[in-house]
Amino acid sequence: MDSQFTIVIADDHPLFRGALYQAVHMAIDDARLLEADSIDSLTHLLGEHPEVDLLLLDLKMPGANGFEGLAYLRGQYPDLPIVVVSASEDAAIIQQVLRLGALGFIPKSVPMKELVSALNTVIGGDNWVPEGIFLHPESEDGPDFASKLASLTPQQYKVLIMLRDGSLNKQIAWELNVSEATIKAHITAIFRKLGVKNRTQAVIALQQMGIKDD
Repeated sequence: MDSQFTIVIADDHPLFRGALYQAVHMAIDDARLLEADSIDSLTHLLGEHPEVDLLLLDLKMPGANGFEGLAYLRGQYPDLPIVVVSASEDAAIIQQVLRLGALGFIPKSVPMKELVSALNTVIGGDNWVPEGIFLHPESEDGPDFASKLASLTPQQYKVLIMLRDGSLNKQIAWELNVSEATIKAHITAIFRKLGVKNRTQAVIALQQMGIKDD
């Protein structure tokens, strides 16, 4: 049986993917590394490689912004260990990431030695967060909406992201190579699953899953 670890690095910045690539190889000599630079390429990759052992996920990349991508991926791949690697070091963001089911949170600013140590920890099956971060037990609205978001199909999620970006039904239909009637059916299903009445409410709810820039 092949004991080689398969790890996906999902980040849209080539330089940081390279740094993570180096860190993973320092943590595990024979790891097989796969890379993705968007949610679309990531879901395609996960579909082709169901044996992935660990996903290192950036919170901000094309197709997702903030918690929405993590919530969606946790729903689609509930057994896949996910560790968020982000430029943010806000304690509230880290706590939300953990509440949404991530195995750990690694700031991009950590030194290489600590990054390797963090990877060794999560690969061993334990959680890893920066020192001084504690998960508060109180629940918030985010995880409830996250479960609704996670119920969307991959195509419905694409449609929702395009709605958020301001695309019209006709534009979405052209982009996804389907009819406008199909898009309308997707939108109806999206509204039902998310518990909203129109695209404005859907977009607002989705934006609340994002991370505000300072």
